[in-house]
Amino acid sequence: MPPNAIYSDLSSHYDLMCADIDYSAQSRCAQRLQQLLGNGGNRHLDLACGTGPHIRYFLDAGYQSGGLDINQPMLDRALIRCPEAHFSLQDMCGFTVSQPLDLITCFLYSIHYSASLERLHDCIVSAHSALVTGGLFCFNAVDKYQIDNGSWVSHSVKHAGSLFSFSSGWHYCGEGEQQSLRLHIEKTTADEQQIWRDEHPMVAVGFDQLVKLLKPYFDVQVLEHDYERLLPWDGMSGNALFACVKI
Repeated sequence: MPPNAIYSDLSSHYDLMCADIDYSAQSRCAQRLQQLLGNGGNRHLDLACGTGPHIRYFLDAGYQSGGLDINQPMLDRALIRCPEAHFSLQDMCGFTVSQPLDLITCFLYSIHYSASLERLHDCIVSAHSALVTGGLFCFNAVDKYQIDNGSWVSHSVKHAGSLFSFSSGWHYCGEGEQQSLRLHIEKTTADEQQIWRDEHPMVAVGFDQLVKLLKPYFDVQVLEHDYERLLPWDGMSGNALFACVKI
């Protein structure tokens, strides 16, 4: 199975896979950061937007919001959810926009889909180019040095007579710029069970290294991975929010 194919194959079930995510809290947090650190403008783009749940919250909060993704089946569903938004089939590591933006977001650790440090740099440059001066680039990331290969996050949900079980976990070999996101999905209907396993190549980066990549383009604030409270990163946890203002 090619990288990211599972997102196309299971696009109709993607929202079930993410059913435990608090999209509302994440969206509110980015909006607060935009008011506190950014320019307060409402022109917004969500990178790797998937089926558009974050965009729905931004639209409802009065933003001119849109998204991009590399999977057309995801964008088709996003357009149903957010018919007033503009969506484009683009790679976040080399995207263009028709007008300058005030806020760019990239949730769910999707920044790591850049897959290499070179492409991560290209993503940063693309975001910088798309923003007005004072605009905000907001995303979350995981520090490769803090990854626990034995740690998995799991949840189950019933839908249309089937039980879906989803598990995901990071894996890092301990050196280099490659890590992976491992997915395990089970669908049980009566006595029939289907199982999908996938491993997505992701870029591995330490937070110090990530800040160095961002610094030529942005004023960087690293915050605790807490969507309810805005606190400086403690320097220890392996997850963090990055609030980056274009300079």
